[in-house]
Amino acid sequence: MRVFVTGATGFIGIPTVKELIAAGHKVLGMARSEEGEKSLAAIGADVLRGSLEDLDSLRQGASASDAVIHLAFIHDWSKFAENCEIDRRAIKALGSVLAGSASPLIVTGGLAGLAGPGQIATEDDVIPPDFPFPRVSEQTALSLKGVRASVMRLPQVHDPIKQGLITPAIEVYREKGVCAYVGDGLNRWPAAHISDVARLYRLALEKNEAGARYHAVAEEGVPMRDIAEAIGGRLNLPVKSIAPEEAQAFFGWLGMFAAYDMLASSAQTRKTLGWEPTGPGLIADLEQLRVSDS
Repeated sequence: MRVFVTGATGFIGIPTVKELIAAGHKVLGMARSEEGEKSLAAIGADVLRGSLEDLDSLRQGASASDAVIHLAFIHDWSKFAENCEIDRRAIKALGSVLAGSASPLIVTGGLAGLAGPGQIATEDDVIPPDFPFPRVSEQTALSLKGVRASVMRLPQVHDPIKQGLITPAIEVYREKGVCAYVGDGLNRWPAAHISDVARLYRLALEKNEAGARYHAVAEEGVPMRDIAEAIGGRLNLPVKSIAPEEAQAFFGWLGMFAAYDMLASSAQTRKTLGWEPTGPGLIADLEQLRVSDS
């Protein structure tokens, strides 16, 4: 099928586009720049110039395709609420084209806040009305009328170059000269290798079920202390515990996540889609962390 992919030039986008093309699908990837156009053309994708703010380009891409995978999000935490609103409008624009058709729409979401400390989030968990985050990608997609929408909930997606929220944490560690974790550091973050995540997007597209919530979780939870120690070992930096009240000052905007326990399961996703992760674990990738630009 012909698949329109937003965020096609990104960390998750490029591997997903490659996975789709290798499986015989045609891809129309959205690019914001000439450099992005070239990177997509080089791997065999058709290109549409556009952006999340350009709603006409999103409608054009969706109307020219048999399915949509929405990966794009503006990761500028200084304008997080504003970027969440841009994302909401983009999803509604995509839905306006797909309504009443059989074309699937896969929207990307997250796992934070789905379950309390010590509890494991599953695909059955529904985002509560008092959800503490302004990003409403999942809620918006699943509320679209007449659209075959589903959601891919992502953990910390990683390789030796990038690792989700851990990447900005590494920048903080380098700046402060110490790798900190909060309290006993036993709070856990789920993770998955980028190759496994790209494959899961393809499987979710091919076996799509309207209203489904998929968990791209290979490791249910990696303790933050282990993460800090792996980074410290790789960067040759000391590792220490800090008190919860110090987290905001040390991590900045990441402080709200530093002590968060985000344990999550993918049992239903694996059974439904036949997905079995095979990529390296998070700690293995952190032990091979690229350090040449430090």
